Amino acid sequence: MTGPDETAGKKDGVVRVVVADDQEVARAGFGALLGTQPDLDVVATAADGAAAVRACRGHRPDVVLMDVRMPVMDGIEATRRITAGPAGPRVLILTTFDLDEHVYDALVAGASGFLLKDVTAECLFDAVRVVAAGDALLAPAVTRRLIGEFARLRPRSPSRGPDVLAALTPRETDVLRLVAEGITNAEIAARLVVGEETVKTHVSRILRKLGLRDRVQAVVTAYESGLVLPRTDR
Repeated sequence: MTGPDETAGKKDGVVRVVVADDQEVARAGFGALLGTQPDLDVVATAADGAAAVRACRGHRPDVVLMDVRMPVMDGIEATRRITAGPAGPRVLILTTFDLDEHVYDALVAGASGFLLKDVTAECLFDAVRVVAAGDALLAPAVTRRLIGEFARLRPRSPSRGPDVLAALTPRETDVLRLVAEGITNAEIAARLVVGEETVKTHVSRILRKLGLRDRVQAVVTAYESGLVLPRTDR
């Protein structure tokens, strides 16, 4: 892992990235790809979760590409620690297959999305930029299937039961249900016959009231609270 950087912090629109993977080839590969983009800067790499946490403290990245299965500390615990603070970086999970229980755990822990390791270069660049901008990376066909599958199989967490939604208004509850379908703000606006800015306001209030970081966390909460029932057909 590289050493601490005294000039940490986002500058001139450049997205600062930490790559955490226990396989040297993967770290080098993702780092090299990201380094081809003038607006993406790999400020550190890490071979395990504990090193990733230290890298985030020393470099203050905007985005962390995080493998799940790593020695010393796995990517789930590292994600939980990295995203615990209000100004923590966004985490993108790297995985070899989509229906991965560990990826679900990482999303619950605070990750903003996940990428398959065979992702194309352009998709990788777009994903890092989207997450750095404060948006969650939601690929409806994959993310909803992942969350729905493991929400269905697991016992419901007491902290995510129906009461967690009590603070929401009926309209906010409707918006959360539609967010959990993986559709865009524009599509939600069309469904509810309201302006897109109104939907954005509702989403912001939902995240604030429920103490959530982004739309991925909202989808997890919608499933785990029972607001949205996982589909049994796939």
